[in-house]
Amino acid sequence: MPLSPEQIKARASELGFDACGIAPAGQFPELAFFEAWIARGYAGTMTFLERSAAQRADIRQALPSAQSVIVLATLYNTDRPFSVDATDPAAARVARYAWGDDYHDVIMRRLDALIAWMHEVHPGPFEAAPYVDTGPIQERVFARYAGIGWIGKNCCVIHPSLGSFIFLSEILCSLSLAPDTPAADQCGSCTLCLDACPTQALVSPGVLDASRCISYLTIEHRGEVAPPLDAWMENHIYGCDVCQEVCPWNQHAPTSADEAWLPRTVWDRATLDGLAQASDETLRAGLKGSAMSRARMSGLKRNIDIAQRNRAARERR
Repeated sequence: MPLSPEQIKARASELGFDACGIAPAGQFPELAFFEAWIARGYAGTMTFLERSAAQRADIRQALPSAQSVIVLATLYNTDRPFSVDATDPAAARVARYAWGDDYHDVIMRRLDALIAWMHEVHPGPFEAAPYVDTGPIQERVFARYAGIGWIGKNCCVIHPSLGSFIFLSEILCSLSLAPDTPAADQCGSCTLCLDACPTQALVSPGVLDASRCISYLTIEHRGEVAPPLDAWMENHIYGCDVCQEVCPWNQHAPTSADEAWLPRTVWDRATLDGLAQASDETLRAGLKGSAMSRARMSGLKRNIDIAQRNRAARERR
């Protein structure tokens, strides 16, 4: 018998995924906004996004035979909601998704295991291509149509019971699988995320000017950060969770016991002084096998310097 969505979801759960849904490999209206977003300059210096815009408009350019998109969500909200005191200006703030092991590697191994199992169980040949936040896939759109969650005003996918501290991943598949019901928006009139954004990067509900976002500034942007954005970064040295921390859907979200997402020693309750004084060897060890390697050593040190300057400026007031 051919594989069913129920079988795939059950196996996904066994492999460590917290949610799984199926979306058709369609050209949904939301996919067209990406080119307009690029045209507004919201991608900043991320020119790779513009180069892949046409691919991101149609996933069949990634897998021509694709009929279904299996979307998976992995909770990374550990039982340590904050590895630092967010109100302490001496603390070095790191987005929680980057505390532990590199999610690309961890989740890709699980996707490969799921695909291998699918080939064992399904009676005939089929094509499958896994992605973890690296390919030309507008994953949030497919997550919404797979019933994983809706795209919140903070641009994050919000699962009704898991919240938004989730990694998304996908398997493009040539099998025709019955799709799930798309998720309905449940943000209502809430604007807490828009109001809380330190750099006013959320220019309207569901629209992010990435060139102003702390995650972009601390990770993707190379070179110096121009004022006043550098001051608005405060003590963030890698990423930012503010728009998720204030979200009501995360206030009672479950936690993950997966050791892969627990903070590494160097980032656990890290202080700006401690990181500024740490040896290159210590910092490199913390970056190795971590999502934080994206910023490189030079970027990390720049971010620490900016945070130190911001702290000194606050103390002079």
